[in-house]
Amino acid sequence: MDSGLIALGAAVVGVAGTLLATVVSQRMLARVQTAQFDREQRDAHARWLRDQELTELSRRRDCYTAANAAYRRYRIALMNFLWAVHRAQATAADRAAVEEARSGHHTAFAEAQMIASADVLAELDLMVKVLAGAHARTMRLADGVPEPDGSFEQIHAELVMITQRWVGMRSAMRSDLGLAPALNGTDPDPADCLPPAPAPGPLPAPAPEAVSGPTSDGPTGL
Repeated sequence: MDSGLIALGAAVVGVAGTLLATVVSQRMLARVQTAQFDREQRDAHARWLRDQELTELSRRRDCYTAANAAYRRYRIALMNFLWAVHRAQATAADRAAVEEARSGHHTAFAEAQMIASADVLAELDLMVKVLAGAHARTMRLADGVPEPDGSFEQIHAELVMITQRWVGMRSAMRSDLGLAPALNGTDPDPADCLPPAPAPGPLPAPAPEAVSGPTSDGPTGL
Protein backbone atom coordinates (compact mmCIF):
# COMPACT_ATOMS: atom_id res chain seq x y z
CA MET A 1 0.00 0.00 0.00
CA ASP A 2 2.75 2.40 0.92
CA SER A 3 4.55 1.56 -2.30
CA GLY A 4 1.37 2.23 -4.30
CA LEU A 5 0.87 5.61 -2.63
CA ILE A 6 4.45 6.55 -3.28
CA ALA A 7 4.13 5.57 -6.92
CA LEU A 8 0.88 7.50 -7.23
CA GLY A 9 2.41 10.55 -5.59
CA ALA A 10 5.40 10.37 -7.88
CA ALA A 11 3.11 10.14 -10.88
CA VAL A 12 1.06 13.12 -9.70
CA VAL A 13 4.21 15.17 -9.10
CA GLY A 14 5.55 14.23 -12.52
CA VAL A 15 2.35 15.17 -14.28
CA ALA A 16 2.12 18.41 -12.30
CA GLY A 17 5.70 19.23 -13.12
CA THR A 18 5.10 18.58 -16.78
CA LEU A 19 2.00 20.77 -16.80
CA LEU A 20 3.74 23.49 -14.80
CA ALA A 21 6.72 23.44 -17.12
CA THR A 22 4.39 23.85 -20.09
CA VAL A 23 2.61 26.79 -18.47
CA VAL A 24 5.87 28.47 -17.49
CA SER A 25 7.27 27.92 -20.96
CA GLN A 26 4.19 29.41 -22.57
CA ARG A 27 4.30 32.44 -20.28
CA MET A 28 7.97 33.02 -20.99
CA LEU A 29 7.32 32.71 -24.72
CA ALA A 30 4.41 35.15 -24.43
CA ARG A 31 6.61 37.62 -22.59
CA VAL A 32 9.32 37.34 -25.25
CA GLN A 33 6.77 37.79 -28.03
CA THR A 34 5.20 40.76 -26.25
CA ALA A 35 8.58 42.41 -25.78
CA GLN A 36 9.44 41.78 -29.41
CA PHE A 37 6.10 43.18 -30.53
CA ASP A 38 6.63 46.28 -28.37
CA ARG A 39 10.06 46.81 -29.90
CA GLU A 40 8.65 46.47 -33.40
CA GLN A 41 5.86 48.90 -32.54
CA ARG A 42 8.34 51.44 -31.17
CA ASP A 43 10.55 51.04 -34.23
CA ALA A 44 7.56 51.43 -36.55
CA HIS A 45 6.39 54.52 -34.66
CA ALA A 46 9.88 56.03 -34.80
CA ARG A 47 10.01 55.42 -38.56
CA TRP A 48 6.56 56.96 -38.95
CA LEU A 49 7.62 60.05 -37.00
CA ARG A 50 10.76 60.35 -39.09
CA ASP A 51 8.74 60.04 -42.30
CA GLN A 52 6.35 62.70 -41.02
CA GLU A 53 9.24 65.02 -40.22
CA LEU A 54 10.73 64.54 -43.68
CA THR A 55 7.35 65.09 -45.32
CA GLU A 56 6.76 68.25 -43.30
CA LEU A 57 10.26 69.50 -44.08
CA SER A 58 9.65 68.91 -47.78
CA ARG A 59 6.32 70.77 -47.61
CA ARG A 60 7.93 73.74 -45.88
CA ARG A 61 10.81 73.78 -48.35
CA ASP A 62 8.42 73.81 -51.32
CA CYS A 63 6.27 76.46 -49.64
CA TYR A 64 9.22 78.71 -48.82
CA THR A 65 10.66 78.36 -52.32
CA ALA A 66 7.32 79.35 -53.86
CA ALA A 67 6.86 82.25 -51.43
CA ASN A 68 10.41 83.46 -51.99
CA ALA A 69 9.94 83.45 -55.77
CA ALA A 70 6.49 85.09 -55.58
CA TYR A 71 7.66 87.92 -53.31
CA ARG A 72 10.64 88.70 -55.52
CA ARG A 73 8.56 88.55 -58.70
CA TYR A 74 6.04 90.97 -57.21
CA ARG A 75 8.70 93.45 -56.09
CA ILE A 76 10.42 93.35 -59.49
CA ALA A 77 7.11 93.90 -61.32
CA LEU A 78 6.29 96.79 -59.01
CA MET A 79 9.73 98.35 -59.51
CA ASN A 80 9.45 98.05 -63.30
CA PHE A 81 6.00 99.62 -63.23
CA LEU A 82 7.25 102.46 -61.04
CA TRP A 83 9.96 103.26 -63.56
CA ALA A 84 7.42 103.14 -66.37
CA VAL A 85 5.23 105.60 -64.47
CA HIS A 86 8.24 107.83 -63.84
CA ARG A 87 8.96 107.92 -67.59
CA ALA A 88 5.26 108.45 -68.38
CA GLN A 89 5.32 105.22 -70.38
CA ALA A 90 3.12 102.98 -68.20
CA THR A 91 0.57 100.94 -70.14
CA ALA A 92 -2.40 98.81 -69.24
CA ALA A 93 -0.25 95.75 -69.89
CA ASP A 94 2.32 97.01 -67.37
CA ARG A 95 -0.39 97.46 -64.75
CA ALA A 96 -1.79 94.00 -65.53
CA ALA A 97 1.68 92.48 -65.04
CA VAL A 98 1.86 94.04 -61.58
CA GLU A 99 -1.59 92.75 -60.65
CA GLU A 100 -0.74 89.26 -61.87
CA ALA A 101 2.44 89.21 -59.76
CA ARG A 102 0.48 90.61 -56.81
CA SER A 103 -2.11 87.83 -57.12
CA GLY A 104 0.64 85.19 -57.17
CA HIS A 105 2.19 86.79 -54.12
CA HIS A 106 -1.15 86.67 -52.25
CA THR A 107 -1.60 83.00 -53.15
CA ALA A 108 1.89 82.12 -51.92
CA PHE A 109 1.31 84.03 -48.69
CA ALA A 110 -2.03 82.29 -48.08
CA GLU A 111 -0.34 78.89 -48.37
CA ALA A 112 2.55 79.98 -46.17
CA GLN A 113 0.11 81.01 -43.43
CA MET A 114 -0.86 77.33 -43.09
CA ILE A 115 2.67 75.94 -43.15
CA ALA A 116 5.33 78.48 -42.14
CA SER A 117 6.89 78.60 -38.70
CA ALA A 118 6.13 81.54 -36.42
CA ASP A 119 9.48 83.21 -37.17
CA VAL A 120 9.08 82.89 -40.92
CA LEU A 121 5.46 84.01 -40.79
CA ALA A 122 6.50 87.15 -38.91
CA GLU A 123 8.92 88.01 -41.72
CA LEU A 124 6.28 87.28 -44.36
CA ASP A 125 3.73 89.45 -42.55
CA LEU A 126 6.19 92.34 -42.57
CA MET A 127 6.83 91.91 -46.28
CA VAL A 128 3.10 91.82 -47.01
CA LYS A 129 2.59 95.13 -45.22
CA VAL A 130 5.47 96.98 -46.83
CA LEU A 131 4.67 95.65 -50.30
CA ALA A 132 1.00 96.57 -49.89
CA GLY A 133 1.99 100.11 -48.93
CA ALA A 134 4.38 100.42 -51.85
CA HIS A 135 1.76 99.07 -54.23
CA ALA A 136 -0.90 101.53 -53.03
CA ARG A 137 1.44 104.51 -53.34
CA THR A 138 2.67 103.42 -56.75
CA MET A 139 -0.86 103.06 -58.11
CA ARG A 140 -1.91 106.47 -56.76
CA LEU A 141 1.18 107.98 -58.36
CA ALA A 142 0.26 106.29 -61.64
CA ASP A 143 -3.27 107.70 -61.37
CA GLY A 144 -1.91 111.22 -60.85
CA VAL A 145 -3.05 111.53 -57.22
CA PRO A 146 0.11 110.75 -55.24
CA GLU A 147 0.07 110.54 -51.47
CA PRO A 148 2.17 113.04 -49.44
CA ASP A 149 4.89 110.42 -49.08
CA GLY A 150 4.29 108.92 -52.51
CA SER A 151 6.83 110.58 -54.77
CA PHE A 152 8.83 108.48 -57.20
CA GLU A 153 11.99 108.91 -55.11
CA GLN A 154 10.27 107.86 -51.88
CA ILE A 155 8.60 104.80 -53.40
CA HIS A 156 11.84 103.80 -55.10
CA ALA A 157 13.70 104.06 -51.80
CA GLU A 158 11.02 101.93 -50.14
CA LEU A 159 11.32 99.22 -52.79
CA VAL A 160 15.09 99.19 -52.32
CA MET A 161 14.51 98.82 -48.58
CA ILE A 162 12.16 95.90 -49.29
CA THR A 163 14.95 94.20 -51.22
CA GLN A 164 17.17 94.51 -48.16
CA ARG A 165 14.44 93.24 -45.82
CA TRP A 166 14.10 90.21 -48.06
CA VAL A 167 17.50 89.06 -46.75
CA GLY A 168 15.98 88.67 -43.27
CA MET A 169 13.02 86.73 -44.66
CA ARG A 170 15.30 84.39 -46.58
CA SER A 171 17.51 83.84 -43.52
CA ALA A 172 14.47 82.92 -41.41
CA MET A 173 13.40 80.40 -44.04
CA ARG A 174 16.83 78.81 -44.25
CA SER A 175 17.09 78.63 -40.46
CA ASP A 176 13.70 76.91 -40.21
CA LEU A 177 14.83 74.34 -42.79
CA GLY A 178 18.01 73.64 -40.84
CA LEU A 179 20.24 75.24 -43.46
CA ALA A 180 23.26 77.41 -42.80
CA PRO A 181 22.89 81.14 -43.49
CA ALA A 182 23.59 82.01 -47.11
CA LEU A 183 27.04 83.45 -47.68
CA ASN A 184 26.57 86.27 -50.15
CA GLY A 185 28.87 89.23 -50.31
CA THR A 186 26.02 91.41 -51.59
CA ASP A 187 23.81 90.86 -48.53
CA PRO A 188 23.57 94.09 -46.51
CA ASP A 189 24.50 94.44 -42.89
CA PRO A 190 21.41 94.16 -40.61
CA ALA A 191 21.82 97.85 -39.76
CA ASP A 192 21.32 98.65 -43.44
CA CYS A 193 17.80 97.22 -43.35
CA LEU A 194 16.50 100.48 -41.89
CA PRO A 195 14.55 102.55 -44.42
CA PRO A 196 16.95 104.92 -46.23
CA ALA A 197 16.16 108.62 -46.38
CA PRO A 198 14.42 109.70 -49.59
CA ALA A 199 16.73 111.05 -52.27
CA PRO A 200 16.62 114.85 -52.49
CA GLY A 201 16.38 114.89 -56.27
CA PRO A 202 15.69 112.70 -59.31
CA LEU A 203 17.43 109.37 -59.30
CA PRO A 204 19.76 108.24 -62.08
CA ALA A 205 18.23 106.46 -65.04
CA PRO A 206 17.36 102.82 -64.25
CA ALA A 207 19.71 100.00 -65.09
CA PRO A 208 19.29 98.59 -68.62
CA GLU A 209 17.38 95.54 -67.40
CA ALA A 210 14.90 97.74 -65.53
CA VAL A 211 14.30 99.93 -68.59
CA SER A 212 14.11 97.37 -71.35
CA GLY A 213 12.42 94.51 -69.57
CA PRO A 214 11.79 92.71 -66.29
CA THR A 215 14.61 92.86 -63.81
CA SER A 216 16.04 89.84 -62.09
CA ASP A 217 17.43 89.38 -58.61
CA GLY A 218 19.10 86.09 -59.50
CA PRO A 219 18.04 82.49 -58.70
CA THR A 220 14.81 82.04 -56.83
CA GLY A 221 16.00 79.18 -54.66
CA LEU A 222 16.71 79.48 -50.95
